[in-house]
Amino acid sequence: MTETMLERRARLLGPQVTTFYRDPVHVVRGEGTALWDKDGRRYLDCYNNVPHVGHCHPRVVEAIATQAATLNTHTRYVHDMILDYGEALTGKFGHGLDSLVMVCSGSEANDVALRMAEAMTGKTGIIGTDNTYHGNTAAVSQLNAKKVPVGGYKAHVRQVPAPDNMEPIGGAREGQAEAFARGVEAAIAELEENGCGVAAMILCPYFANEGFPTLERGFLDRAIAAVRKAGGIIIADEVQPGFGRIGSHWWGHERLGFAPDIVTLGKPMGNGHPVAAVVTRPEVLGTFQDAFKYFNTFGGNPVSAAAAMAVLQVIEDEALVKNARDVGAYAQGLLRELQGRHEAIADVRGAGLFLGAELWREGKPARALCAEVVEEMRNRGVLLHSAGRHDNTLKVRPPCVFGRADAEQLAEVMDAALGAVS
Repeated sequence: MTETMLERRARLLGPQVTTFYRDPVHVVRGEGTALWDKDGRRYLDCYNNVPHVGHCHPRVVEAIATQAATLNTHTRYVHDMILDYGEALTGKFGHGLDSLVMVCSGSEANDVALRMAEAMTGKTGIIGTDNTYHGNTAAVSQLNAKKVPVGGYKAHVRQVPAPDNMEPIGGAREGQAEAFARGVEAAIAELEENGCGVAAMILCPYFANEGFPTLERGFLDRAIAAVRKAGGIIIADEVQPGFGRIGSHWWGHERLGFAPDIVTLGKPMGNGHPVAAVVTRPEVLGTFQDAFKYFNTFGGNPVSAAAAMAVLQVIEDEALVKNARDVGAYAQGLLRELQGRHEAIADVRGAGLFLGAELWREGKPARALCAEVVEEMRNRGVLLHSAGRHDNTLKVRPPCVFGRADAEQLAEVMDAALGAVS
């Protein structure tokens, strides 16, 4: 008897390995905002932030191929590409963030950032939110909200209530900043009482996995001040909002108006090539290197650096930050029109090309409905997914070459899917 692809996948990769959709899409080719399956069917990709400048962008492909044909080795040899890229990337930051460590994934970046915090402070306490995700290493998995680690969360970790549009902490949106800060202050007190102290607070400045609530500039000011007063530092996980996706700024922390001590980067950095980074101040990097003597065989190799450099250049040359702003605003307007036609859409929100619609029914989060809409849209040729505490928010996070025609297709198919399953 011949195995199906899914049976073979389960045998080799494990039966619990994640797939999207009840009938997973067997993709074989991508270009721009489009994916094609093995049967030649085209899908509009409204979800993948990995191909930040579009699937298989020719300039990124050429950069990878050219460098791979010339040299690829580890960073104990010296080469120009990592230095050229380091200068180009750190030039996008303020606040003295002039140094970096290049790694291979966002998980690695966040793991290194936590160790930097420990080295700088001599403390171990970490504060995150209660509905977050920062990766898969042993250290950062302690921060993940939806999978409790074996043995439970360790004493040095505290999760504080995350902000939310529909169920705001403190009972009202206008009081969320203070309510969030009170949660952070309570976590600080607990960590100091149990002897861990506060090494860092780590946050996605867009609160992406929390459901990307609408937050005003300065939202984190009181919470950050409390962490710094306790001797801790601030880590901004920019894996999802970074590289101009939010349209108004290159980085999520700029939008909220705060200065992180460490920034972590991942998925979009190499447009699918496995490259990530930790950006920080020179004194933080030096203290970390003295404490840990860190080395990463593949981090910053010439091919990875070439891929990442090509991505930066394409973002600039094709004005993709402006595109994210303009097309994102247009797409949000189309979704607001849908809100007027579908009672289940309780909230439309977002920034740039990171937006979505939250679904409620009979005064409750409509998780099951959201899942059905995701499946129906997949069947109609549009790929997206869900986010938020209740997985009831349709999450739209496409490649940043997404255009107005793509936005119109997204809205048209969402309209039809909601009509079909409601």
